[in-house]
Amino acid sequence: MTHPIRLQHKIGQGLTPLQFMENMKIRDMKLSCIPNTKELCRQVYDRFQWENEEAERFFTSELHIFNQLHCLILCTDWCPDVIWNVPVLFRILEYSRIPTEVLIMEDHMETMDLFLTDGGRAQPIAVFLHASTGEVFGTWGARPAYIQNVMDEFKRNHPDKQAAAYQEQLDQTYKKIGELYHDGNEYQKVMIQELRQLFTSIAV
Repeated sequence: MTHPIRLQHKIGQGLTPLQFMENMKIRDMKLSCIPNTKELCRQVYDRFQWENEEAERFFTSELHIFNQLHCLILCTDWCPDVIWNVPVLFRILEYSRIPTEVLIMEDHMETMDLFLTDGGRAQPIAVFLHASTGEVFGTWGARPAYIQNVMDEFKRNHPDKQAAAYQEQLDQTYKKIGELYHDGNEYQKVMIQELRQLFTSIAV
């Protein structure tokens, strides 16, 4: 029987969402078509909208689990998935009244390594834990499933990192992922659905 992960000692060690967004460096991510990472992150945050009233009702409801949760988001400001996904997480968790803080990945490697994706440090990872006991209930990340599938397929088809065309193919994959994020608000709708499923499973 595996023991549950407890991260009570990490609560209070992170940055607030506002601090994270204000402290971000401005980066130009050409492969992902992001000319200004800090500006885009703030835009995604400011322009967030619910896809429908029913979704908004769920996340703003008095669901018992919302009063018990605390969220730690493991990430950095140099990853394009963070620029797209973290401001959406911030907004959803704000509406849900779930206290949220950011743990900068490089400063919390031992925690990041508890939540690897296919053996790698994919980010962002949102960790949902019990606010009192620190017991981890579940995680979300690093990408909406349909976008993650693009990277999973690349890894299946290109297992040899030393192959001549590996980096070129990886760059093409990042471009494709960037295009999916730029395609309207589809990825945000999927995030809302995935987080709703997660919270519903925790509440059972």
